[in-house]
Amino acid sequence: MLPLRLRAVVSSLILCFLFSPFFCLGIRSFPTTEDDGSFFHYAEAPGYRNGAGCPVSSTHTAIPSCDPSLVHIAMTLDSGYLRGSIAAVHSVLRHSSCPESVFFHFVAAEFDPASPRVLTRLVRSIFPSLNFKVYIFREDTVINLISSSIRLALENPLNYARNYLGDMLDACVDRVIYLDSDVVVVDDVRKLWRVPLTDARVIGAPEYCHANFTKYFTEEFWNDPLLSRVFSSRKPCYFNTGVMVMDLVRWREGNYRKRIENWMELQRKKRIYDLGSLPPFLLVFAGNVEAIDHRWNQHGLGGDNVNGVCRSLHPGPVSLLHWSGKGKPWVRLDEKKPCPLDRLWEPYDLYKPKQTRDRVRDQSWGFSSSILVGYAHDLL
Repeated sequence: MLPLRLRAVVSSLILCFLFSPFFCLGIRSFPTTEDDGSFFHYAEAPGYRNGAGCPVSSTHTAIPSCDPSLVHIAMTLDSGYLRGSIAAVHSVLRHSSCPESVFFHFVAAEFDPASPRVLTRLVRSIFPSLNFKVYIFREDTVINLISSSIRLALENPLNYARNYLGDMLDACVDRVIYLDSDVVVVDDVRKLWRVPLTDARVIGAPEYCHANFTKYFTEEFWNDPLLSRVFSSRKPCYFNTGVMVMDLVRWREGNYRKRIENWMELQRKKRIYDLGSLPPFLLVFAGNVEAIDHRWNQHGLGGDNVNGVCRSLHPGPVSLLHWSGKGKPWVRLDEKKPCPLDRLWEPYDLYKPKQTRDRVRDQSWGFSSSILVGYAHDLL
């Protein structure tokens, strides 16, 4: 008497011979469904290796992220922006002179549709040699501090994960580059890593002092003499928190997480801003930021948040492209309505659309022993 699972395989073989080959094709496609494997339809990235002159990794430390030769990059990782995150990582590796010396710290939401465990497996499958660690961000850490915003997407708890990097990352990590998920880096990230933070500054970012700074806060804020006085001793300029160099030693020593939370608590009682996670950062740091060259954050490429108008590049050289704003390049490309600059994002995209997968499957369909062996292996 054949075991039940083996009988299923034999029955499938007989049906393939008796009926149309299309039945066999159904067997071929059975193990993977769109719902079951949708997070894993990515191509494996090329293997990027260190060039001459790269630092030699230390071997004495038991914690991989404590290697002093590493460049540390922190990003969030979630199902909604997964495609952008993968493209961002790919762009960093592709342009890095020492890709094996880059360590990624991914912060994943505890209750994301794709669990942190699944996301870890996905990253490893796409980038087999990548140095990385996935941290679970508990949403209840910040959920009671978040107030309503002008856009629902800005209320995502993961937007606030950057506030907690000093607590989450290993204590030996004393500096990190924070990147949003909608960027591509087109220069060697080590150049950004080496930017000095002078005069005990905690963060560095491109500043935009021509922007109308007052619009980031409500009239209630500016009409309150105590609140508006927070900027009296400094000249505040807008900066985008999607690209920052952070000194985590100074961050921890100054308890900047709590300083940001204090403003968020006040916002819950008295509405002083409308824009999610950005204003608390401005309240704490604006006017005391290490000004980094604008080439490291050509932002706003997501377009006008109201009308969806395509944006062009700012004048000058470009090292990082940032699709901040409502529109994302992968969405517009899929809809066949891309902005011109979305084509600059496309070469870093490792996602394989369903049409492409189906086309590959169509080309490989046929009745062969390799198909049936694969099916039998799944059953046994």
